[in-house]
Amino acid sequence: MANQAVGVIFSNIHDENVPELSRHRTMASIPFGGRYRLIDFALSNMVNSGITTVGIVTKYNYQSLIDHLGSGKEWDLARKDGGIILLPPYSDETDLPYTSRLEALKGVTGFLNRRKEEYVVISDCDGISHLDISDVIRYHEEKHADITMVYHEDSDVESSYFITLNPDETGRIKGLKINPHMNKKEKFNLYVNVMVINREFLINIIQDAVTRGLSSFGRDILTKQVDTLKIFGYQFDGYYASISSLQRYYRHSMELLDRDVRNELFGARDIYTKVRDSAPSKYINGATVKNSLISDGCVIEGTVENCILFRGVKIGKGSVVKNSIIMQDSVIGTNAQLDCVITDKNVVVRDRRHLAGCESLPYFISKGRML
Repeated sequence: MANQAVGVIFSNIHDENVPELSRHRTMASIPFGGRYRLIDFALSNMVNSGITTVGIVTKYNYQSLIDHLGSGKEWDLARKDGGIILLPPYSDETDLPYTSRLEALKGVTGFLNRRKEEYVVISDCDGISHLDISDVIRYHEEKHADITMVYHEDSDVESSYFITLNPDETGRIKGLKINPHMNKKEKFNLYVNVMVINREFLINIIQDAVTRGLSSFGRDILTKQVDTLKIFGYQFDGYYASISSLQRYYRHSMELLDRDVRNELFGARDIYTKVRDSAPSKYINGATVKNSLISDGCVIEGTVENCILFRGVKIGKGSVVKNSIIMQDSVIGTNAQLDCVITDKNVVVRDRRHLAGCESLPYFISKGRML
């Protein structure tokens, strides 16, 4: 059923939520889980559901995203017709990047007009889940909906921009709020930034919004027309993680050390990513590793507990690294101690350094630094 849909993924929206990690890259290319990027989850969900054409809306800092996606062969999207299509942040009428989701959609109407699929699946890259999009499309068809918005029951949110939904007993959205004040003790329906919409209908509402000078897809279209449009909500009950801050990134990364979470995310269907041919990790005599995810190419001489090590990380002799996320090709010297630390790529922590944060405020080291 999903072969009737074309995908559109926003790579830069929500960059401001994690400025520490998006300073040199898009939200979509933030590393996660030892070998993945955030876009891998949205892209794999589409591919696993049969979508073979996906437009990636870019804006800035997207060189690492281009390097990661390549030709798209890891996702079986290296195709003559369709596949991965990078969409620039400019429209045909201006040389300035978009400033809102609605402007971005206006800029990709040429891409949408050239497609023949009946539906468009729109997704951001701030969420981590294993979502069956073909089931969402089936639900969309059964309800004869104009728009179907996927939501997840939650009780906590930290994002600077979020939407809550209030569906009735049939699933139709009767209320839609942007950034409401939330009582953390009460559960609410959080929109997970994935929607299915009829392609021609989307083009029409974009054109109508432009002629009326509207600027916000959420405020000017969804909230103001919730009573007139047939907007339905699809409840997703599986594991969902929103990367809305550095603290959330740390928390949800650490959740991967839970076998049940790993099985739900990676068990039923594959999450695809760029393949890097690396040697197996090497554990030197005297090394100790407990409850950790260790990627290929690591060399460990010290102690690693409750950690996620990306590819090519080196832990020196006598060093103790606990409750930390060490990204690709970083080097921890000898007799160092790290606790609740996040290092970006290519970081060097010199011998005998003691660095510590806490779960609510992890210590972050930016890309390429030496401490």
